[in-house]
Amino acid sequence: MLMAATGVSACNDRFHAPIVPASEGIGAIEPIFVATQRKPDPTGWFSPARSEETRYLSLDVSIPPGHRKGRIENGFDHPDPQKDFTIAARQDIAGRQAFRAALSRKLRQSPPDRREIVLYIHGYNNSFFDGVFRTAQIMHDFDVPATAVHFSWPSATHPLGYTYDRDSVLFARDGLEQLLYDLRAVGARRIVVAAHSLGTMLLMETLRQIEIARPGWSKQALGGIILISPDLDIEVFRMQAKRIAGLPQPFAIFTSSRDKALALSARINGAGARLGNLTDPTALGDFPVTIIDVSQFNASNSHFTVGTSPALISLLSDSKTLDVAFQGDRAGRSGLLPGTVLSVRNATQMILSPDLLIHKM
Repeated sequence: MLMAATGVSACNDRFHAPIVPASEGIGAIEPIFVATQRKPDPTGWFSPARSEETRYLSLDVSIPPGHRKGRIENGFDHPDPQKDFTIAARQDIAGRQAFRAALSRKLRQSPPDRREIVLYIHGYNNSFFDGVFRTAQIMHDFDVPATAVHFSWPSATHPLGYTYDRDSVLFARDGLEQLLYDLRAVGARRIVVAAHSLGTMLLMETLRQIEIARPGWSKQALGGIILISPDLDIEVFRMQAKRIAGLPQPFAIFTSSRDKALALSARINGAGARLGNLTDPTALGDFPVTIIDVSQFNASNSHFTVGTSPALISLLSDSKTLDVAFQGDRAGRSGLLPGTVLSVRNATQMILSPDLLIHKM
């Protein structure tokens, strides 16, 4: 049941992927910087085991020519670059200072309007390659004009590893905090952090931790937060948000009442709902957040509708729609999508529908 809810198959080897240099000339290349607290495995890649040391590398991921939006075509340990996501190149980076230097150099070499960073934090039951390929897929499908960074925390990569993953979230807070400081130091015009599932707990715990040490840092340093299908208790989120003196803006929360994995998580945790399947925005009315309800969209993975629904990707790829979603009534733009916006004190809820694609055309 858990495996069905998370959309994960047990039959494939998700821990290994060969480097295929020939794929450089076949698919579209998405370069990704990676920081990980996973221990290396005997193959030289990274396992579910925890490491107190953060390791750094850069990867070129090849997106196959026939890629369909919302999918990760994965050949696992026998990829075909014509059909599958493939690792085209790998460069290990020797330590924190070298990582900062490499990232700074990449930003300087980018056009001025592309000197932003998007940091993606994966969720529960993700292997190293699950997170890397998801980062590449998001950057490619949404055509994000930014430098991609991925934080790979030590998930058990097993449907029954939920407790291990919850503990790994606590384990990885210091590593993520250090990474956020490093991203701030490299001269990016803007830093946006997107986290999925249990990765949202890691992000919120880390922002709370930073707030204790450096009050006001998050709001000043970060140019946007996106929580995707957050596997977070609503009351816990409220306490985390209260501790942060001013949430970074914009602060978007993508929710779906059809999220099977979160429905199961709520039952396991003895709660009626998780933040990611919240339907009533009243509980978040104290906070300047935008709740984006995507329940009406069909997706291959209901726990990641944002990244697996081609219709939703098409809608959100329109910068005007994204702007409305982030700003809501607070910017006076709700009229652009009539009947889709609800305001409860400081919070705004947007209910998106495939019908809105008609407005986009």
